Amino acid sequence: MQALTTAIQPAAPVTQRRLRTMLLAWAFTGFNSLRIVAYLPTLLSIQNSGQSDQHSLLTWLTFLGANATMALWLVEQNAHRINRAAFINAVNALMCTAICVLIVQTRWF
Repeated sequence: MQALTTAIQPAAPVTQRRLRTMLLAWAFTGFNSLRIVAYLPTLLSIQNSGQSDQHSLLTWLTFLGANATMALWLVEQNAHRINRAAFINAVNALMCTAICVLIVQTRWF
């Protein structure tokens, strides 16, 4: 009977560090998901006006590179598995790509 009672242990309490890590993960997910939505006004503005002179292609290419390399780095650090952070960074890179394409399209085509 002793073996049975010691085998069943209550769940470990949530420590301050675990709570902080969990809250930080949700904050990262929330804000970076909002960032994906925040690209839409820029995309719509360029699309509707047909002008991109107030948008720096160099800036958006830098954002694209930063998001893409961060996604790849996260996958590499996570044993080649895509986690939530890598996925969100990849989608942010995709949105930056869309803005870059619109900027190029309005300037040179």
